[in-house]
Amino acid sequence: MKMELPKDPMILLSVINTKLRDFYPTLDGLCEDLEVSKKELTETLGRVGYEYMEDKNQFV
Repeated sequence: MKMELPKDPMILLSVINTKLRDFYPTLDGLCEDLEVSKKELTETLGRVGYEYMEDKNQFV
């Protein structure tokens, strides 16, 4: 299911971390299910200082 993600990076961070916490055990699973580019997502959040921590399954 293709999802329109928020453009604001801080809102995007909140949405993605909530989905990872509540529904997806991995970032790969979230990206595949929502049909979003993992590269674009990590780059967008990286530009505002966040990186994906696999052991925590969240962006910190």
